[in-house]
Amino acid sequence: MDVKRRGRVWAGALVAAVVVLGIGTYWFQPWKLWRDETVSEALPTAAAPQRPAGSSGGSGSPDASGPRTLAQGTLISHEHATTGTAKLIRLADGSHTLRLEGLDTSNGPDLRVWLTDAPVKEGVAGWRVFDDGKYVSLGKLKGNKGDQNYEVPADVNLADYSSVTIWCDRFDVSFGAAALTPA
Repeated sequence: MDVKRRGRVWAGALVAAVVVLGIGTYWFQPWKLWRDETVSEALPTAAAPQRPAGSSGGSGSPDASGPRTLAQGTLISHEHATTGTAKLIRLADGSHTLRLEGLDTSNGPDLRVWLTDAPVKEGVAGWRVFDDGKYVSLGKLKGNKGDQNYEVPADVNLADYSSVTIWCDRFDVSFGAAALTPA
């Protein structure tokens, strides 16, 4: 092989390597592993609805006494070390919020907060179970550390969901999860 041809082969290989490195860097976003995003949201307050004079506000009425924890669980680690507490809270107006308190996990690409019907399993066995059944995405993870709230859509039947996961949509893996048990 002559020198000129060998130079073209090396230049082609170098261009291919740069393209592969660029795509890999975009896909994995490794810089996120060293960049923490802390969120410190207070529990949302929702005013209790006004009741007509003389109404007693039966069992189907929102709780006027304020926010009430319906279910909660402790986050366990899956793909990445994860700690904190997940709480499903009914606000005074009857709406629901999922609250993550003391969350501490790794940052990563395309992280979501999901309510799921999957059982929470320890270790590698639990990494990929959450997209096998029913789930609802509550949105992108706001930060990998701190306290944060996620509004649960009004049409979600909470009885259908028994766990929460911090889900990496890019790689279809759970960073951490919590089984929700009645409070």
